[in-house]
Amino acid sequence: MIEGQGLRDIAITCLPAGWHNTPARIPEAVRAKIRDNRSRYDRILVAYGDCGTGGLLDNVLREEGVERIAGPHCYQFFMGTAEFQALADAEPGCFFLTDYLARHFERLIIEGLGLDRHPELRDDYFGNYTKVVYLAQTEDPALQALARKAADRLGLAYEYRFTAYGELTQFIVQAATPNPAGAKA
Repeated sequence: MIEGQGLRDIAITCLPAGWHNTPARIPEAVRAKIRDNRSRYDRILVAYGDCGTGGLLDNVLREEGVERIAGPHCYQFFMGTAEFQALADAEPGCFFLTDYLARHFERLIIEGLGLDRHPELRDDYFGNYTKVVYLAQTEDPALQALARKAADRLGLAYEYRFTAYGELTQFIVQAATPNPAGAKA
């Protein structure tokens, strides 16, 4: 993602991805990660969108004095804010997948939402969607096949868009690049 950018000494830590199905757990878990790592790092950034926390994550980050990438979710920053907003306005029935979600669709979506036990709920959950849009961070034919299979499993049309890491790369590079004297971040 950031190879060739001249960046060093960056560590990434994650929360369990399944917590996106229970976003109320995210804010305090992020707070715990911040506090566990504050003494080790000069600067901590959060590369999560709001992720369904209803603003609670931003409240924690204000209290902890930590910034995060702008946006409500990773789909927006992977795709780019303007392009994402244009698609959401034109086609509000899109269900988005990332590389991670394509790879773990069965566990996170099918099992996570109980569709493996109650397949009759598929239309309750996905009846208002019209297509799966796979926002690919890497160009991987195997992941494309998994994303297409996920769309078929949900009974939705399929669209592929290679986005790489979009605004996430810019966020990390900008945050990690020292500012010249007097410049604002």
